Amino acid sequence: MIDVDTNGSIRTITLDRPEARNAFTVDGLTALETAVDDADEPVIYLCGRGPAFCAGADLNAVAALEGDRDRAAEFARLGQRVARTIEDTPAIVVAGIDGPARGGGLELALACDVRIGTPDSTYGEPGVSFGLFGAWGGTVRLPRVMGEGDALEFALTGRSIDAEEALQKGVISRIEDDPQSVAEEIAANATDTLPVLKRRLRDDSERATQERREAAAFADLVAAHADDIDAVLD
Repeated sequence: MIDVDTNGSIRTITLDRPEARNAFTVDGLTALETAVDDADEPVIYLCGRGPAFCAGADLNAVAALEGDRDRAAEFARLGQRVARTIEDTPAIVVAGIDGPARGGGLELALACDVRIGTPDSTYGEPGVSFGLFGAWGGTVRLPRVMGEGDALEFALTGRSIDAEEALQKGVISRIEDDPQSVAEEIAANATDTLPVLKRRLRDDSERATQERREAAAFADLVAAHADDIDAVLD
């Protein structure tokens, strides 16, 4: 389900179940969590193999819950935990989205730091059509990304959107034929600065605390990169 490869400072995690559009079982979610949690590389590139990025939860796995509320809640909590692992890892996680990102697949992408779509990428939360909705943190992250009004319309209609509309709504930040090039662009920077920027930009504390932490982080980096700064000026 998960294939891991390292090239320099980038760990590539490929969702590798193309026959099921990379849909997730419990074992697949657990494997993804481990692959992210074990990363020592400063950048993670997350992508899917085959014609889809990820179809979300495997409906066979959902059906196997047999309507048991406790087991269903446990499955949702596992997906939420994996999304938090992606969000909280010090590494910069770049989602390279080609083809459909649906349901939980979209929700895991929303947990990534940077989302890049190909011209053929599409996005949707179709579960509402058969009585479900994405429960891997999507109801929290989607309004943050799209704004409440657009998130409500998107989720309640269950429609899919193309790359251009996803870009306009903030679901992705670029459209690229080769999304991995953005991961390489990020990895080319000072790698000790990347996790600091991620922590500060994701800090949801009140403003005075954010500013204090920002100043302290800046001071640390100035001290660490004094020679680099001098080299730029020469």
